Amino acid sequence: MDSGRRTLLVASTVTGGVAVAAAAVPFVASFAPSDRARAAGAPVKADIGDIGPGEMKVFEWRGKPVWVLRRTPEMLESLKQADALVSDPASEKSIQPEYTKNQHRSIKPEYLVAVGICTHLGCSPSEKFKEGAESGMGADWPGGFLCPCHGSKFDLAGRVFKSQPAPTNLDIPPHYYISDTTLMIGEDGKA
Repeated sequence: MDSGRRTLLVASTVTGGVAVAAAAVPFVASFAPSDRARAAGAPVKADIGDIGPGEMKVFEWRGKPVWVLRRTPEMLESLKQADALVSDPASEKSIQPEYTKNQHRSIKPEYLVAVGICTHLGCSPSEKFKEGAESGMGADWPGGFLCPCHGSKFDLAGRVFKSQPAPTNLDIPPHYYISDTTLMIGEDGKA
């Protein structure tokens, strides 16, 4: 092979390689999540300093409502009464963070942090915090949440009552406290 042909062959090969690499870069880059997708899955900083006892505030994380309920001492006491009525008092039927393996299903007993989506068909339960007949739920109602679509009932720790359509307790998102008034939803603080 003469040197002119060899030079042309090397030049063509190099040019073809550069062209393939240039064409591959946008294709490979398209596999990366968009800024919007990254933001949708990002942790959310939640200011909980203005939530009064017995009040609930809703934050959005990954397109889902996350409830932060500041429970009163009476609400916490009602959890003891509900133990015998709920189907999974220790949150053993689903994969949940370790800090849900207690009666109040939270890091701090005063606060419930839960994804506000029913585990049956994805509806959003409504609050029924009042105890007894005042709630419209019957004289023996200890307070909690009612999913209006199919009637699933949850206590004030998000634990599902026995014989309900919902198969498991409400999900608890990973979270941790940055301070007494600030919560990080979407991370458990171990990273």
